[in-house]
Amino acid sequence: MFTAGILGLIALAVFYGISIYNRLVKNRQLTEEGWSGIDVQLKRRSNLIPNLIASVKGYMKHEKGLLEEITKLRANATAAENGDPETRAKAESALGEGLFRLNAVMENYPDLKANENVMDLQNSLEEIEGEIQMSRRYYNGAARNNNVLVESFPSNLIANHFAFSKADYFEIEDPADRSVPKVEL
Repeated sequence: MFTAGILGLIALAVFYGISIYNRLVKNRQLTEEGWSGIDVQLKRRSNLIPNLIASVKGYMKHEKGLLEEITKLRANATAAENGDPETRAKAESALGEGLFRLNAVMENYPDLKANENVMDLQNSLEEIEGEIQMSRRYYNGAARNNNVLVESFPSNLIANHFAFSKADYFEIEDPADRSVPKVEL
């Protein structure tokens, strides 16, 4: 009887450990899914930028420096694609700031504001920015849930044993960069 009780407790502890392990795996997968969502939206934005620049180039010949800077910032953001969330957030933040400056300059060109292609590209950019914001929220929520489970007792014992780690949050450091660039033509 005593042995059956001990075996029952051991079996209960094993099943509890398996349950915790499975929750850790689920949270890690949700975090990776969230990061993938951010990656998709950032790639969409990155792919849209060359079309936008090509559309406005003819109108803004003397703004060549700004267009070159946006191209460089896009290249930096693309190069950071395989980096950690902090590095990626810095590169994407700089790109967002550059797009904001581009939009501010574009407001000075009435002919450009009336161009349907540019308007379509601007609307697409606004939509993508909204999607990026939603993807960041999803990822950070998944990262939070993962981090709580990785750090909480007793799940931290299993997390440490099986090398589960905390996920980095996708944060933007400059409060001005947290706002979605206003796009008006």
